[in-house]
Amino acid sequence: MTDTRHKLLIVEDDPGLQRQLKWCFEGYEVITAGDRDSALAELRRHEPAVVLQDLGLPPDPDGVSEGFETLDEILRAAPDTKVIVVTGNGDDESAVKAVSLGAYDFYQKPIDTDILSLTVDRARRMYELERQNQSLNQRRGFLPLEGVIATSEQMLAVCRQVEKVAPTNVTALLLGESGTGKELLARAVHSLSPRFNKQFVAINCAAIPDNLLESELFGYERGAFTGAVKQTPGKFELADKGTLFLDEIGDLSPALQAKLLRFLQERVVERIGGREPIEVDVRIVCATNQDLETLISTDRFREDLYYRVSEVTIRIPPLRERDGDAVVLARSLLDQKARQHGRSFRGFSRDAIEAIQAYSWPGNIRELENKINGAVIMAEGRQVTADELGLESRMAAPDFINLRSARKSADQKAVRKAIALSDGNLSRAAELLGVTRPTLYDLLQKHNIRVGAD
Repeated sequence: MTDTRHKLLIVEDDPGLQRQLKWCFEGYEVITAGDRDSALAELRRHEPAVVLQDLGLPPDPDGVSEGFETLDEILRAAPDTKVIVVTGNGDDESAVKAVSLGAYDFYQKPIDTDILSLTVDRARRMYELERQNQSLNQRRGFLPLEGVIATSEQMLAVCRQVEKVAPTNVTALLLGESGTGKELLARAVHSLSPRFNKQFVAINCAAIPDNLLESELFGYERGAFTGAVKQTPGKFELADKGTLFLDEIGDLSPALQAKLLRFLQERVVERIGGREPIEVDVRIVCATNQDLETLISTDRFREDLYYRVSEVTIRIPPLRERDGDAVVLARSLLDQKARQHGRSFRGFSRDAIEAIQAYSWPGNIRELENKINGAVIMAEGRQVTADELGLESRMAAPDFINLRSARKSADQKAVRKAIALSDGNLSRAAELLGVTRPTLYDLLQKHNIRVGAD
């Protein structure tokens, strides 16, 4: 029968330690190698998700030069593989250097097999997430929401709403904070509609003064005002048979709100200075980052217009509420900006990934894109770091001094959370943690965790 277990390559020249580690990772298909050449051969043959590599390899078993050469060649041959480097106790310098060269993580001897297992499991899960993202990117041209990267359930629900709304002709209202991708979703509504081969016209109602916005929307006749030297159609006419996207509709003046309401009711426009009504067939999609109901209560937005523009309302969650999306988006943007600036990277460092996950992103995707663009220009190493992103590293100096304590705390938290999520079912908790039931028993005893205890 085909072995469907995940593959783990252990690069270690001590046969006794090889056997011990092979026994430790019973849930993996373990491949072993004792030197650089055999490690590279096994890497190409098996394409493992994770490599666990000792830095002390022959012909330099007491040093680290051969280990670093091996690490470099592994990452050049398989840049997506997650390499966990095993260093000597207290050898922080080598550990930090390994991560800067592209290693996913490091582990310092003496080996605690339970903690090492959890470290390998985390690396394997990150590898799977990245592979999933790559698969999505490769299929993006066939995805219904072109350009939309979404792996969280929150955004996938939004995408399903867009897919349902798009084929209809209802007026849609997109609600979300600045930078959440409202225009991108409006374009998705258009591209999935029967109007996909007609014009998509967008205008930001907050970016244009009222006196100019009216002429932009409705157009004007020659001589209607000073400077009107020729007849000019407005955005409504330009979007005829297509879609008009009105961004930041909450900033419309009362006069323009009245004119928009009249258009939605009658589907005709009159150019400034004109007298002839012009029939227009256009699909309207609106967006705002404001609370329109609050604006209505303070008489700053017409209630009757609100009901006209919100036949269907789609609420777009901020990036901080999209579980896992920040890292996936960051990796996609890194690839995009690296190509744009002619740079090449091996992704983000571990501290950068943790910082991206921990940051609240008040500016949402726009802020994320801005930070990555700057980091791509300024980065000096093969990986983009938290410092280069302008984010606070979650791996501060004290954590390096007592890394074992930090990992113990993280493992305790993970075990407690898994038990809570499984309602005390240890088999299910072990499955959530990605460990065997005996290993979970060992972790419970080691961290003095009692199932059902307060």
